[in-house]
Amino acid sequence: MPSVSTRTGDVFYSVTGTGDPIVLLHATLHTSHDFDSIIPKLSLHYQTVAIDWPWHGDSSHHSKFQPTAPLFAEILEDIVTAIDLPPAVFIGNSVGGFAAARLAITHPEKVKGLVLVNSGGFVPWSFLLRTLTRPFGFQWVNKMIMPRMVWKYMVPQNDNDKAIAAEVSGRAKTSEGSKVAAGIWASFLSPEHDLRARAGEVKAPTLLVWGKRDPVIPLSAGRATHELLKGSRLEILDTGHVVFASRPEEFLELVEPFIEECFGAEST
Repeated sequence: MPSVSTRTGDVFYSVTGTGDPIVLLHATLHTSHDFDSIIPKLSLHYQTVAIDWPWHGDSSHHSKFQPTAPLFAEILEDIVTAIDLPPAVFIGNSVGGFAAARLAITHPEKVKGLVLVNSGGFVPWSFLLRTLTRPFGFQWVNKMIMPRMVWKYMVPQNDNDKAIAAEVSGRAKTSEGSKVAAGIWASFLSPEHDLRARAGEVKAPTLLVWGKRDPVIPLSAGRATHELLKGSRLEILDTGHVVFASRPEEFLELVEPFIEECFGAEST
């Protein structure tokens, strides 16, 4: 796998296919392999770039950094600059969606379109939600609860997403995995993670694809995101958090026409 140097260390990524670029960004404790069921179809017409975040998959990290969602957004800026990526469509799940949306605000010239899948960044933080989220920022709590929570938010529907859930749950049981997850969860409550006030700055065409059975970033968050991102389209599938792993065919039926619209007729 090729790699690129970022402020936190070397980030590894895979490149499949040729054409206009699509960038795939995974969730916390997951890896780029979450997208394995959709990459073959996407790469028939597009250059498909699947990234492993630092602390995840094959990517490395410097010990002086702590993993946070805003840091991942900054790392994404490093990546697209370092590999001189043309304007791309970004498919981001959870924290990956937050990073993609932040890039659309800070570097709109880099973003041809956004596909946000059960994404963070535009969630109304009520007192109750903050109270429920805060404990996950403590490593010992995260290590105790997250391995079981993974199965609840994945809602596995096939062998592929069962395997993903098993791998992520196993990672969540480790000291390193629980530390990474706790750092990212704690950052969800930071002002830097709240993009609501800047939602109007997202000018890229945006498709929201939400799994309605996700208890972590539920459908109510998807509806709130849709309300904030004017002109966005919200599509709902009967899945958990990682929609494209559970229902790859249905996901692609929604996403492929959107990508084609973003790039225009020259990609068809």
